[in-house]
This record gives sequence, C-alpha cells and structure tokens, in this order.
Amino acid sequence: MEKTYSPHSIEQRWYQTWEDKGYFAAQGTGESYCIMIPPPNVTGSLHMGHAFQDTIMDALIRYHRMKGCNTLWQAGTDHAGIATQMVVERLCNAEGKTRHDYGREAFIDKVWQWKEESGGTITRQLRRMGSSLDWQRERFTMDAGMSDAVQEVFIRLYEEGLIYRGKRLVNWDPVLHTAVSDLEVLPTEENGSMWHLRYPLSNGQGFLIVATTRPETLLGDAAVAIHPNDERYKHLLGEFVELPLTGRRIPIIADDYVDPEFGTGCVKITPAHDFNDYEVWTRHRHTSAMQDLPQGGLINIFTINASVSADGLIPAAYQGLDRFAARKQIVADLEAQGLLEKIADHKLMVPRGDRSGSVIEPLLTDQWYVKVAPLAEPAIAAVENGDIKFVPDNWKNTYFDWMRNIQDWCISRQIWWGHRIPAWYDELGNVYVGASEQAIRNRHHLADDYPLHQDEDVLDTWFSSALWPFSTLGWPEQTPELAQHYPTSVLVTGFDIIFFWVARMIMMGLKFQGQVPFKEVYIHGLVRDAEGQKMSKTKGNVLDPIDIIDGIDLETLVAKRTAGMMQPHLAKKIEQATRKDFPDGISSYGTDALRFTFASLASTGRDIRFDLARTEGYRNFCNKLWNAARYVLMNTEGQDCGCGDAPCEFSQADRWISSRLHQVIDTTCHAIDHYRFDLAAQALYEFTWNEYCDWYLELAKVSLQSDNLALQRGTRKTLLTVLENVLRLAHPIMPFITEEIWQRVAPLLGIAGDTVMLQGYPKADTAQIDQQAIAEIDWLMQVILGVRRIRGEMNIAPGKPLPVLLQHGSAADQAYVSNNLVYLQRLARLETLTWLSNAEAAPESAIALVGDLRILIPMAGLIDKTAELARLDKEIQRLKNDLPRVEGKLNNPAFVDKAPAEVIDKERAKLAEMHSMLNNLEQQHTKISAL
Repeated sequence: MEKTYSPHSIEQRWYQTWEDKGYFAAQGTGESYCIMIPPPNVTGSLHMGHAFQDTIMDALIRYHRMKGCNTLWQAGTDHAGIATQMVVERLCNAEGKTRHDYGREAFIDKVWQWKEESGGTITRQLRRMGSSLDWQRERFTMDAGMSDAVQEVFIRLYEEGLIYRGKRLVNWDPVLHTAVSDLEVLPTEENGSMWHLRYPLSNGQGFLIVATTRPETLLGDAAVAIHPNDERYKHLLGEFVELPLTGRRIPIIADDYVDPEFGTGCVKITPAHDFNDYEVWTRHRHTSAMQDLPQGGLINIFTINASVSADGLIPAAYQGLDRFAARKQIVADLEAQGLLEKIADHKLMVPRGDRSGSVIEPLLTDQWYVKVAPLAEPAIAAVENGDIKFVPDNWKNTYFDWMRNIQDWCISRQIWWGHRIPAWYDELGNVYVGASEQAIRNRHHLADDYPLHQDEDVLDTWFSSALWPFSTLGWPEQTPELAQHYPTSVLVTGFDIIFFWVARMIMMGLKFQGQVPFKEVYIHGLVRDAEGQKMSKTKGNVLDPIDIIDGIDLETLVAKRTAGMMQPHLAKKIEQATRKDFPDGISSYGTDALRFTFASLASTGRDIRFDLARTEGYRNFCNKLWNAARYVLMNTEGQDCGCGDAPCEFSQADRWISSRLHQVIDTTCHAIDHYRFDLAAQALYEFTWNEYCDWYLELAKVSLQSDNLALQRGTRKTLLTVLENVLRLAHPIMPFITEEIWQRVAPLLGIAGDTVMLQGYPKADTAQIDQQAIAEIDWLMQVILGVRRIRGEMNIAPGKPLPVLLQHGSAADQAYVSNNLVYLQRLARLETLTWLSNAEAAPESAIALVGDLRILIPMAGLIDKTAELARLDKEIQRLKNDLPRVEGKLNNPAFVDKAPAEVIDKERAKLAEMHSMLNNLEQQHTKISAL
C-alpha cells in the first residue's frame, strides 16, 4: 500500500472498475430490495441535498446487496419541462432567435440534442459520489417506454372520468406563459404597501374602508366580505357598495374567511385573481346577489402577459396597461376622487416563479385536471393500515393533512417540452382522447379529411414522475422486473415533496398496480450550514459537494459562487462572505470522508448542520484506517496468519477485540435497519479508531513480539479478521477506501472474490462474545489510562518507567494483574508493580481509582504537591457535582417504581462506587495537604 492515503488515486479508478464489470446491476438470489432514485432534473447539478440523499440510498443498496438481497437501485433523470425549455431557449436567444422562429418540432429536436450532449452533468457527479446505481437500466421521463406509460395512464383516467378539462384558477407565470405548480412558486418576503381604499355604500350612507396590497385588482372585485360576527358591519349585510372607477356595484357578504382583527375587517373579494377569494366566491356563487353580477362576478382582468385585458367591463383607460403600471394609475385616480384613505408600509410574501423570477399571477384559465379525491381515499387508507410506513412516523400526519384537504390537480402546462396531451379537437370544440390521431379517427369513424388538431399543452412533469416506481420497470408491459421489484422497498426523499411526488406515486401505484409503490418512506432533513441557516445562493453559504471532494482554491471558489448568483447586486456580499469563511479555499477531503460526514449527521427527521470541520475529522479517520491497514499488512504479509493447519493460540486481547467486533456488527446492523445512519457511523468510528487502532494494535504488539509461535499466528489472524470485517461493515458508507484495502487483506485470509461490494455483510454471532475477555480488557484499559492520566497531569515524561503500588484490590483485580502483567508493563511503562496490604501505610502518592482498586504512584521525586492537590480538588468537585444527579434519580419514585430492577441495581452500585471514590480522594487530599 502507498504510504499516504490519497483518495484521488483510488476513487475514480475503482468506480470505473465496478461499473465496467457490471457490479451495480440488479443481482442477488434473496428477496427483492429496490430503491427508485428521485429522478434529478436533467438540467441539474449535484447540490448538498442530492449528495446527502444519495449517500443514504447508496448505503442502503450496498448494505442489502451485501446481505444477499436481489437489489436494484433504479437510475434515471427527469425531463424537467420548464427548466429544460428555458436552458435551450437561452441558447436560441444567444443566436438571436426564439423558439417560435424554429417552430415546435425543430425546437424539440434542439432540446433532445442538448439533452444528449449536455444533459448528463448530474449523472456524472453521482458517479463521483460513488453511487452504485444500475446504469444499464437508466431511464428518462421522456423515453419511449415512459411515454407509453404516461399516455396509457392519461387515456384510462380520462375514460373513467378522472381527468377532465375545466376553467379554474392556477399559478400563472406571465413571462413563461404557463401554469406552474406550487413547488415552482417561491414566496419571498419583500417591502410593499397596504392601500386603504374607500368603497362608497350604494345607499349613500358613507363608505367602507378596504385594505389591500393589490389595488389594481379592484377592477375584478365581486364583493366586499366581512366576518359574520363583526358587530361593526353586521347591519350592512345585504347592502351594496359602488366599486370605484368601474361604474358597477357589488354586494357586501359575510364569510368566516375574514379576520376581523386584520386591516379594517373588510376584505375585497377578487375571485379570478386570488385563490382564497376564489374559494369565498365558490361558497357564495349561487346567491342572487352574486348571480346578478356581470359574469357571475368572475371577471378575468389580466391577459397571459399580466397586462389589463380589453374586457368590456374594464374601463378603457386601463386596458393594455401592465399590471404594475395599472396599479399606479388606479391609485392616482382613486386619490383624485378622494377614495384613497391612506398608504401604509407593509411587508408581504410575494410569489415569484422559481425559473423566471417574475411575480406569479393567479389566473383563470382552461386547464386539464385530475379528479383526485377518488384516488386519495385508498392512498390515505394505505398509510392508515400500515401498508406504507413513514420514518419518522410523525410525517404521516403531514401526509394526512394534505391528502384530506386535497384539491384537483392541474396537470397541463403551456410549454413545448414535455409529454404532449393526447387530446384532439374538432372545429366544434369536441374533445377526442386517444393514443394517436389515427386511433381516434378509427375509433370515432372520422374521415381522414375531417379537421382535427392536437392540444398544444404538455403534461406537468410531476405526472410522469408519479408513475416512476412502475413505469421504470417496463409497465404497461408486465415485465419480469415489474413482477420482481414492485412494490419497491423504500423511498428516500425530503419532506418538501411529500404531496407533490410521494402522495401522487401512492395514488397512481394503487390505481394502476393495485399495490403500494413502496413499503417505507424515509424522510430526511434539510441540509443547513454550520450555523443552522438554510443553504441558498443569496446567503452565499452554498457548498458544492464536488468542491469538497476535490478541493478548490479561494479565487476559483469566489468566481464560481459569484457566477452562480441570480441577483448580481449580491455578488459583492457573496465574495466577502466567501473570503471570510474560506480564506484558503476548500481542502480536498475525498468522497469517503464526505459520505461518512453525511452518515454521521443522518439522525431521523432532523435537519442536517453541515460543518466542514467534521469532514476534516472524518478525512483523518480515513487516514487512521489507512495507516492501521499498512501496519497490519507489514506484520502479516509473508507471515503465517493462522489459515493453515498449524495451531493458533488467542490472547485475551484477541478474544476481547473479536467479542467487541460482534457487538459492533449487531449495533451497526440494527442502526441501518432502523435508518439510524448516525448511530451506525458512530459505532464504526469509535470501534475502529478507539478500540482497534488505539488499543488492539498496541496490545497485539506484545503477542507479535513473544516467542510463542501459536500466539503470534492467532494474533495475526485476529488482526486480519477484524480488519476485514471492519472493511465490510464500513463499505456501504465508505466504498472506495474499503475496497482498496480489502483487496490487500482478503487474500491473506484466503477469501475469494473480486470485490468487497459483493461479499457478505458481517453477521453478529453471540456465541463469539466473551464477556470475561471484555471485562478484563476493559479493566486493563482503565488501569493504563489511570497511570497515563497521572503522567499527563504531573507532567511526567511518557517514556519514564514508573514504580506503581496497588492497594485495596479484589480477588478479580489480583487475577487481572497476574493475567495482564506484560501488557501493564509495556503499555503503562512500569518500572515495578507492587501490591500493598490494605492495612499497610502507603507513601505519599498520586492516586487513580478503578472501582475500589487504588493505583498509587509515589510522589517522591515525581510529584508536584501543588499540582496534585489541584488535580484532586478537580476530581472531588466533579464527583460532588455528579452525586446529586444519581441520588435524585434513586429518590425519584417515578424512576424507582417503573425502572427494571437491574437498572435500579446498577444505579445503586454506581452511587456506592462514587461515594467510595470520593472518600478515597478526600483522604488522599488530606494526606498531601499535611506534607
């Protein structure tokens, strides 16, 4: 092995080997274990959320692959309708053209060309993360098979009356000219105004004051609403107001939606341009006052560009004006007519499109919808009856809340890139849905010259994503893969798409497969920075996983962050923050260290505070493992490692480390099985670093230097066996370094196989756990640590041999000393070791305690009296601080009455030991003080 661990020299080499040899392919003879990757956007690049999520999925897949399951981690990407179309449109704009200059078919060809040439960034980055996806089965939401599935689902839902076309309110992007989903709307807090407007009462008895953040929409007002119990206005119910600037009058209505404490308690209702107002209008639409209004009160005042329409109900003075220009003109006109009460500063949440940045406009348009309620009912039941389990369990409440208040799903988008809606229209407006125009003509007996034109819209990207768990397995064909891997095992995703994706997959899976799409949903937290702030470009705290893996110098990092900013005015702020937080850029940490960091932070359901200091610590962990492996190989390669017929003898240290290994195997498996990757990482780290590297390698040196050849063989075999098991245990989290080392270790044990990733995952064997060895070596470590602690506190050189006295030891202590004398002499660097009787007066000594056993180091020539008294004061105070907590627990009836007897006994023994230690320390303090 190379002297220094260099992740770059092994990572890409091993990944290429794994992929070339087909190790990622679905394989194994056990039960199916399948994960569907949440398909990243084809336009995307890897961010910290992806890296964290993919680390968890890869750890699960590698773990179950090693356990013999028939594993499949389904690879694929999403066509990302709007995002991808925008990328290619920008390329067209750079040529001085628009998509309309190309026409639909030619533009779609350009999108496909871009996808083939530039659309694989994130899949290349996933490979850098070590993700063992089955790339041979990679799917794309616009490939032929997925298109067949989408078309089949649309047609079947339409024929069952679960898909329909209707005019309803949607989120409208006036720049992109399309409806967008709620997930594509980013509410941002901005400074604005609250206009207080006077609406004259039609009876001439004054006016109502209405507070609004959007005075321009008064052109489409259908009513003024008050709370039904608001005593200030109850007498006005049934009356009307004169809608300013329009010459229309509208009713005063009562609705619980109104908050009497907000503003004036009077709310203007504009149903065609506000989702809440639309719901209010829906509740009152059948009243005579509303039905008497022009168009029933539902007046669409904006065009698709968010300019004021030429509707005859709208005054000509405002027609054609941009909405914000119309606002200025309307406010000026209201003020001129004495109808502007006041303008107040107001912070408000402004909905902006995540792609265009424009203010989203609620707009009344004709769209295609899925009637969701009939699909939601079985999807709710699937979680209620336990067919699907959320981890953590509390997220099912969020799921229920959304599903029980579900609205019909708008599935149409007014763009070109996507699955085109399989609907055709004739000149009379009749709708025909089918697989193709010819299929429709055949089914409906329409002549070839009968005019038909296809719907221009495409389907929401989430529509094809909702079919992902079964469409990727070949549906609508009944393939072997579908039979083998559906339902899938677990979905790993963030909480923000429980409704947008998780719920829709459940509904579609139950509808078209008759089974849930996955058995568990593991909801992970959001990756935040070290201070707990959400990572965002505007804050300048975004980290690129690839930069952490490869490293990046300061100047390049500054340039990269600045170039990625959406708001140029923030560039200076980002540059300053970058130089402050990363004055030397970012070091190269390698993939394994980054993956181990993610695993160590992955406590169920909690947000992740990512701190590069932890990654540095885990890079050191990789170095520690590498150096330990080099030491083991130097002491085993070319040696008899106990794999032949010659007898092996195992020391107590050998039995201890083997016992602890089986305990750690059990802990690690239990943790991964319950999605506690943090506990698995903690167990692996502590065992590997503290017990194997720091303790066992030192203990093993004693056996390796002995004249007992059988003992040497046993220790070499134990060194290799434990290391090989550690490599298999850690492989799902740290795939590269474990593979590199395993290739050198496995042959020395006679283990066959080309890769660690296809070896069996370690299994705990309780029969191999030697509790006596664990207790004895634990005692040994405490004694050695006691001596080392005194050395450190007394500033005694580590290599100076010390005379040590022992007193008040039990029979077990005496046996342990006898069994482990050579370890004590070597690791504690003892000159002599002498037992004193309990009655014998000991010289003035520094003292360490292991239970009742007193470890005394005579102070003559060694001890600084002042320093030793300070040390004893510190220990005495620590015990005095801890005693009330333990005593309080034992004096608490709630604990004593409910805790198991063995737990109570353990606490009582602990308390007795603390009292004993305190008494000994105080006596020692008295003796030294008297010197």
